[in-house]
Amino acid sequence: MLNELNRVIDYIEDHMTDELSLESIAEYAGIHDFHFRKIFFYLSGHTLNEYIKNRKLSEANKDLLAGERVTDVAFKYGYQSMDGFTRAFKKWSGFLPSDVIKKKTRKTFPKLSFIITVTGGTTMEFRIEDKPAFRFAGVSKRVPMQFEGVNNEIVKLARSITEEQKKEMHSLQNIAPYEIVNVSYDADAKFLKEEGDLTHLIGVLTTESEVSERLDTISVEPGTWAVFPNDGPFPATLQQTMANIYAVWLPSSSYEVIDAPSFSFTKMDGQKPDHAYSEVWIPVRKK
Repeated sequence: MLNELNRVIDYIEDHMTDELSLESIAEYAGIHDFHFRKIFFYLSGHTLNEYIKNRKLSEANKDLLAGERVTDVAFKYGYQSMDGFTRAFKKWSGFLPSDVIKKKTRKTFPKLSFIITVTGGTTMEFRIEDKPAFRFAGVSKRVPMQFEGVNNEIVKLARSITEEQKKEMHSLQNIAPYEIVNVSYDADAKFLKEEGDLTHLIGVLTTESEVSERLDTISVEPGTWAVFPNDGPFPATLQQTMANIYAVWLPSSSYEVIDAPSFSFTKMDGQKPDHAYSEVWIPVRKK
């Protein structure tokens, strides 16, 4: 895993002045794009979009110090206008591109390198489950990608589910886990926006073939799942488990993520406010 990530960093460096898309980078890494985005974020602390933007602006700063014209530097790193480049550079550095030329002001954002540092054990409970072909059936919408905090658009989606939809989901639910699950898939692959979107579905697992038009469905092939239970303050414990899966467990395990939706469910504790039991299900295969 770390070798693949370091190869991607080198790939970004070699294509710094090209139009880089998540799709092409994930394909180069051999990892499904949404899973790769999560792995990169939880290991580096930056979204891939942020990292590429910061590296481009850092290199732009060097080029300006070397005497290149602002206009040339802006177009070199993919900005379509001087105004767009100036705004991005000022937001990133705190000063204008012209300040670099006049005052030799500089700011840097170094190239990343992924290494393993052993500082103490992190115990992770997990189990491996094989599942037959099934479908997710539920209610879905496009929402902003968000790896930390409460996603308000998902909260709105949950509140929009009607009683008829709930009854149908309950009648379809016939395969474990017998819970209402959250599924994220079909993430934006290109960096056309500051933040991308993905489709989020709230629903159940079913092997039934008859589903009404009230519900959306996602078909899933037979496969293997790594399941990570967690119990604690919500949503912090669930999100920390996600971080540990991608930053600790995956790089050192004998499994790799495959191109299928991951999902999770959460059961709030009625006795403890903001406390919940959750499970994260990650589609995997043996390396």
